[in-house]
Amino acid sequence: MGYLEQSQATGRHIFPDLARAFALFGIAVVNVAIMSHPMMSGYAAGALNGSADYAAHFGVSAIFLMKSYTLFSFMFGVGFAYQMQSAERRGVAFSGRYWRRIFGLFVFGMINIAFVFQGDILVTYALLGSVLFLFRNASARTLSGWAIGLYSLQIIAVVMMTLGVWAWVTFDPDNHASETALMDEEGLAAALAFREGTFIEALIQRYKDWFGVITFGTLFQGIGALAFFLFGFSAVRRGTIADPTAEFWRRCRRVFLPIGLVVSSVGAWFIVQGQGMMDPTMMLGMTLICLGSPFSTAGYLGLIAKWAAGPDGPIKTFLARGGTASLTAYLLQGLLLSLIFNAYGLGLFGQFGAATCIAIGAGVAIISIVFSSLWRAKFERGPLEVILRRWTYLGRV
Repeated sequence: MGYLEQSQATGRHIFPDLARAFALFGIAVVNVAIMSHPMMSGYAAGALNGSADYAAHFGVSAIFLMKSYTLFSFMFGVGFAYQMQSAERRGVAFSGRYWRRIFGLFVFGMINIAFVFQGDILVTYALLGSVLFLFRNASARTLSGWAIGLYSLQIIAVVMMTLGVWAWVTFDPDNHASETALMDEEGLAAALAFREGTFIEALIQRYKDWFGVITFGTLFQGIGALAFFLFGFSAVRRGTIADPTAEFWRRCRRVFLPIGLVVSSVGAWFIVQGQGMMDPTMMLGMTLICLGSPFSTAGYLGLIAKWAAGPDGPIKTFLARGGTASLTAYLLQGLLLSLIFNAYGLGLFGQFGAATCIAIGAGVAIISIVFSSLWRAKFERGPLEVILRRWTYLGRV
């Protein structure tokens, strides 16, 4: 059975799979900054050496930064709803299978951190997915209300962090300069571990970086990810995810998208002027990006919905089919980027400017989606999806 026939048989529209493919591309071009340069400074650590670098950094920040993870989170919520619906159709208990799936994601995430990528999202998704379970019986209205409240809390958290950095620079500049210098030294040590260190040294450094992600990153993005879990779950409950012609998607692309792109573009301008996460200028840019993200994400979904509602062509079908194996594609991206930038591969960490790194990220994204789509043309599920599914269903598939 082909991809389109399989989707129709299960009552699923091509729209969610197209959204996953778009999110996968955005995740790669954003994550390549962490894979190729120190985590807390990114491209500010010597990767902005010309107009092409600044333009590429600005473009990715304006279009993809803090939108790809929200889009991916939205689809996680959609997937949660689909799993509930599948359990209901089969007349089986949902909770046991769901918790096994969450544990499976956690294990995949810990392996990903150890061997591939310090910015892994799977562990975070497993933890947040545990909270999502509490909303399984909530109405669409309740889900949307909580989502708006949580994302508002996310904005408040980012604003408070930005004000904290500004106050630190303003009222205790010597201490701030000392801590910034220490962070720069840690960035150099990370660069050395990834570019020249052994595999064990790189593994240890990845976990050091990850502990910063799981604490700072949860405050910076985790609350917002949970909010978009709920938005996605609500979209299934309301039926809009199955109807790309719904008026809501038209409003998203005509109203929300312009707002999101304008606010995000202003934020991106500040980001490219910044010198790392200890810089108030960059933090101001991140705050504006955070403000614009939900509008941009809704706008992108509106655009994808319009494309999904049109005739099924080979390109659209190919991309959507790749989106059905998002776990495989996501982990493949990290593997390829780690082999490019780490010493046990090509050892190119910190060697390229932002434009080249982003081009590499885009290439890896395309490869991962193409691989997933070609695999799915021959097999019912992606290779890692099969492993996760067999654990989730205890082999009864």
